[in-house]
Amino acid sequence: MPNTPLTIADLFLDWGLGATSLFNTIILLWLGLTVWLNAERRAWGTMLAGTGMLLGGTFFLIHAATLDYTWEALFRGIRSWWYACWVCVLALPLGWYVLMLWYAGFWNRETRVALPALRRHWAGFFLALSLALLLATLVFVVNPLRIFAQVANRENNQLSLYGIPLLLVACPLYLLICLCLSLDALNSTGPANQRASKALDDLARRRARPWLMASTGVQLLASLCVGGLLLWIVWKAHFYDLNEMRGRISQMVMLFDLLISSLVAVAVVLMGKAIVSYEIFTGKTLPRRGFLRQWRNIVSVAAAYSVLVALAWALPVPSVYPLLLSMLLLSVFFALFSWHGYAERETYVAQLRPFVASQGLYEQLLDNDGELEKPNDDNAPFRALCADILGVEAAYLVAVGSLAPLVGMPLVYPAGRRVGAPPLDEILPQLSPQTMCIALDPAQTGGIVWAVPLWSERGLIGVFLLGEKHDGGLYTQEEIEIARASGERLIDTQASAALAQRLMSLQRERLAQNMMLDRRARRVLHDDVLPRLHAIMLTFQNAPPEALEQLGQAHHEISNLLREMPGATTPAVARLGLIEALKQVAQEEHNADFDEVIFDTSAQAESIVRGLPQLTQETLFYAAREALRNAARHAQSAEASTPLEIRIALAAQDGLQIMIEDNGIGLENAAHAQNPGGGTTGGSGQGLALHGAMMAILGGTLSLETRSEGGTRVMLHLPSSALNLSQN
Repeated sequence: MPNTPLTIADLFLDWGLGATSLFNTIILLWLGLTVWLNAERRAWGTMLAGTGMLLGGTFFLIHAATLDYTWEALFRGIRSWWYACWVCVLALPLGWYVLMLWYAGFWNRETRVALPALRRHWAGFFLALSLALLLATLVFVVNPLRIFAQVANRENNQLSLYGIPLLLVACPLYLLICLCLSLDALNSTGPANQRASKALDDLARRRARPWLMASTGVQLLASLCVGGLLLWIVWKAHFYDLNEMRGRISQMVMLFDLLISSLVAVAVVLMGKAIVSYEIFTGKTLPRRGFLRQWRNIVSVAAAYSVLVALAWALPVPSVYPLLLSMLLLSVFFALFSWHGYAERETYVAQLRPFVASQGLYEQLLDNDGELEKPNDDNAPFRALCADILGVEAAYLVAVGSLAPLVGMPLVYPAGRRVGAPPLDEILPQLSPQTMCIALDPAQTGGIVWAVPLWSERGLIGVFLLGEKHDGGLYTQEEIEIARASGERLIDTQASAALAQRLMSLQRERLAQNMMLDRRARRVLHDDVLPRLHAIMLTFQNAPPEALEQLGQAHHEISNLLREMPGATTPAVARLGLIEALKQVAQEEHNADFDEVIFDTSAQAESIVRGLPQLTQETLFYAAREALRNAARHAQSAEASTPLEIRIALAAQDGLQIMIEDNGIGLENAAHAQNPGGGTTGGSGQGLALHGAMMAILGGTLSLETRSEGGTRVMLHLPSSALNLSQN
């Protein structure tokens, strides 16, 4: 933009030209580099798209540079730039036409056979190529800078048609032919190449085609303006000499230049929308949400930057001010991007919170005596996934394979949807680990359009069936990946919870069966076996002493076994309560195993125990009974004169705490005394480990330690948080 006195009209023209030129430069260079850097499959069409946009950005970079020249300097000093502009003008229309043929499937033989309308483009392609070669020859044979001077000076030009230079006639015709053929190719677009994601590609291509057709239409309108401007200049050149013509047409040329640049900006934005929304040139199967967000940001930044910098450039101010303004704008934009990034991160955290929060499995296991609630369509994480993250109208999460019996009925969104899930008989054979998702016919599936397979190490574990989005848009790559990962986690969570519930029920059943067997064995041994042994010993008093000794030893061992067998049962806990049941076990079953049994409890602890559900009391009882049995089996006095004591204490310390400790010789010494050779002892430790797992399900802990003063201590602890959940 020359430093000459400016009128208001000139100021606005310079401002508009600078802004549109800078905007087109930034957007085209960004799109070209983005396609090049993000291309997943570097097909020649993808490379052509990226190169074409870089070439377009180069053209407008040159165009912006020429705005700072006067007319005289423009015609004298930019000969090399002039030829570079003509290279861009000739290459871009042909490249766009070839790219649209690639997009339409023209270069794929199967597509051409399936769509006869594409076959006529052989003639159109060769016509456009011939015109491009003709124009390239004319540009290098005829000096384009001399064309207008020759017309204005009435010089004889052999390469002309009715006095109009052939270059100026062929150029608009070439532009119109390339763009009209591009529209026809887009109107005859065929299906995508055969790939695993063919359905997704076809959908993206169908939805991107209106944007590409609109972009081509705007480019066609800009080409008409170019042709009209050239013919108008030639017509004016017949009436004025070169110096007069420069003064008379300069403002009109700038107006046309602004109009054409503005139309190109609109075409670029439409083309960019197709690229970033559906990733038709990057080779990605699905668009990425971040890509679209970056596109919106770059369009906003380019528009603001171009308008402000062009204004500073157009005003008659020192050149340092546009530079300072650029620095200021960059600082502001970086700050805004950082703020926007933090805001989006907080939004994502809020959306993902239902998936990382507790699922309440402990509470469900503790409710209704360990019965787990059945999965239903009102699952909070599933509802948040469908409503807040995916934005779907309808969805089903169906478990298949070995996990299906554990998960049960499918999860449904929205809650209470009456239309049943589509049958999986035809869907499952189409799924493989390489399949991201497959398209379904919504007319046959009740509005479901996509099936996303869910996999684990065990193979296929489920299918996520998705309906249309509320906004009618296409699912992004991130959304499909989130749907897959979240669906797999939801199925695993439901299956794990159901498995925990079944294991807990099985453990309860096993404990009940063991107690029934203990009770039956006690009755048989006490009422039948021992009396018979005693009768045999009395009958055969004259038998050999060795036989009587063996019978007496068997009688003694059975008597010891009867003393070791537990006598408390689950009904005792339900009838007496946890505290009284523990007292009964300690006093009746282990009174002979210890010299003294001490039972200590506080009123506050008794109050807490009375508020516990039946399942929690039973779990605590069995864990405490196992600790008592271990103490009776393994505890020994440290000294013969020291009485062996067992102490059971219930206290309200950060919840409920049950302590069972003895004053014996400790775990290590007891193991060494029972097995001096260092081998395995009689106990495997699995009993306390099993009860520790049961305590963990309740939210509590079971710990085993050796007392510093001697002996062993077992601590059962239910914290306040676990008590609140249990009592609720």
